[in-house]
Amino acid sequence: MRKLTINVKPPYDVIVGSGLLGGAGKLISRVMRGTKALIVSDSNTAPLYGKMIASSLKSEGLDVYMHIFEAGEKNKTVKTVWDMLEAAASYGLTRSDAIIALGGGVTGDMAGFAAAVYLRGIDYIQIPTTVIAQSDSSVGGKTGCDLTYGKNLAGAFKQPRLVIIDPDTLSTLPHRYKSDGMAEIIKHGLIASPELFDIIERGSLDMDDVLYRNVDIKRSFVEADEFDTSERMKLNFGHTMGHAIEKYYNFTGPSHGEAVAMGMVIAAKAGESAGLTKKGTAERICSVLKQYKLPTATEAPADKLIDIAALDKKRMGDIINFILISDIGHAFIHKLRAAELSDFLQGAF
Repeated sequence: MRKLTINVKPPYDVIVGSGLLGGAGKLISRVMRGTKALIVSDSNTAPLYGKMIASSLKSEGLDVYMHIFEAGEKNKTVKTVWDMLEAAASYGLTRSDAIIALGGGVTGDMAGFAAAVYLRGIDYIQIPTTVIAQSDSSVGGKTGCDLTYGKNLAGAFKQPRLVIIDPDTLSTLPHRYKSDGMAEIIKHGLIASPELFDIIERGSLDMDDVLYRNVDIKRSFVEADEFDTSERMKLNFGHTMGHAIEKYYNFTGPSHGEAVAMGMVIAAKAGESAGLTKKGTAERICSVLKQYKLPTATEAPADKLIDIAALDKKRMGDIINFILISDIGHAFIHKLRAAELSDFLQGAF
């Protein structure tokens, strides 16, 4: 078991280690201020781990309730968050109680959003069970849901009280979603750690170590820029076009990680065409993505994707903060006017 502390206000711990799930109740009870815990999980994850977590919490004397929603990005909506709020109210959760997010990134984002607005803010705890959530989305306090016009357009910054990462849960993931999560791990290497990228290229990963490294990278960005106005934006490498791809297919096509993988290639190719990214970088990214069964190109029409990307939530007025890398491990923010986006991306398709 290894621990990292995220030094925001208030600080919280991220605990990483195989076999942690069975003792989650003891870890959670140490940070609980009240007596009631509402476990929020989706229809895929709850049957696998819901009873285990509930039993562990009850053994610590907590009153435990469960709210299950239908799995899938298509259900990452205001309506689903509303149902979570209604559940919290029906069980009588107070300001000292907590919501526990058990599942992947969709679950964590929405449960955190519900915790941020219920009674104007109660505690929540993250128990991520997918690669993408364990390596990235469970840490940093970004919560939210999708709107008709795009991904994660509603939300709030709400840091968890605790994050418990047990890599053993990855054994129950379908192969596609193991690959899916690798996109965020690869991204972290590309923006901040040549060493991590080398480890990924070599293969035969020790997931306990890789996840710890990823959380440490995420920690450094969150501590430097908690509210995502400067340095933390670099974590969105591949996401501007990745989100556009997801939106184009109305969240029923490529998974998030698959879309980000394609988005990273687009960004690298655009950067190379503009002379901002080292030549050969896109080719190296493509090679690693293929190694982990991730796509490297989209069939979606470029003009449609560019139109969607122009509405990216990182846009500030007429300026789009497009994330590029100069070389492996070195990211930077490239500011573009919305009208310049199409020309900038022409060399990437």
